[in-house]
Amino acid sequence: MKPSIVLYKKLPADLHQRLEEHFSIVEFDGINEGNRAKVFDALQQAEGLIGSGGAVNKELLDHAPRLRGVSTISVGYDNFDVDELTRREIPLMHTPTVLTDTVADTVMALVLSTARRVVNVAERVKAGEWTSNIGADWFGVDVHHKTIGIIGMGRIGMALAQRAHFGFDMPVLYNARSQHKAAEERFGAKKCELDELLAKSDFVCVLLPLTDQTFHTIGKEQLAKMKSSAILISAGRGPVIDEKALIAALKDGTIHAAGMDVFETEPLPKDSPLLSLPNVVALPHIGSATHETRYGMAACAVDNLIAALTGDVKENCVNPQVLNK
Repeated sequence: MKPSIVLYKKLPADLHQRLEEHFSIVEFDGINEGNRAKVFDALQQAEGLIGSGGAVNKELLDHAPRLRGVSTISVGYDNFDVDELTRREIPLMHTPTVLTDTVADTVMALVLSTARRVVNVAERVKAGEWTSNIGADWFGVDVHHKTIGIIGMGRIGMALAQRAHFGFDMPVLYNARSQHKAAEERFGAKKCELDELLAKSDFVCVLLPLTDQTFHTIGKEQLAKMKSSAILISAGRGPVIDEKALIAALKDGTIHAAGMDVFETEPLPKDSPLLSLPNVVALPHIGSATHETRYGMAACAVDNLIAALTGDVKENCVNPQVLNK
């Protein structure tokens, strides 16, 4: 008899079939208040859980006594209680490598679109405002040769540094817990304290995951240390940025502009001031949202769950300490 698993995100047909070859699937459209009781009931027999979105916490895990593996279709895992999973010796699998280049492309798109005011001027053209040669009120600022500061030099940070250095001849500063010699050797990157990075960078790109330590890493004090001409790019997790402080800084000219793919509340509330500020480019958390990458993430997550439930995990485990117990 095949092990039972709970799937809570729709998969492409071929990947669904691959799961069916190994498991008996109980499928849900997300985990929410409307189906929570049915999900909990299905979890009583489930040995595996795969999907994305929603909280996988102690309450949910208490309804899953047979669970042996969890696989998220994402690189981030801040909605999972990793400590509780580890205590129960359940491996949590994620997809850290599949989306690196795609997210780095998105971050670079935010750099370019905020600097050159792409969204704002495109809307003005569509509104019929382009009636003669454009004046200075249409101008943006250059990207090439400007200094980029990367906060969080992981895989995506490295891919962004590559694009900035080779594509736009940008000096690269970075702030991270450890030194990244590869970034320094390949891209001439310089490791520096956060205050120095903020003071010297023309583009400050925040790529941090959300933890207790990274919450509101960028707030009023940090924004005040940036150049008034600087642009902030937020593409890690929304709560890393204090949005109220950012809105104030954008309104009073503390910084020049912001490009954002992540927010403290998602979807972004319709009454958010960020939506009415002309110096903000706001995207709907599309960092990895291409057909190719989302398929690759789902395929990786499927393989991850199979590996977890067959005892063949070699990579992509958030809490590898549970594997040898």
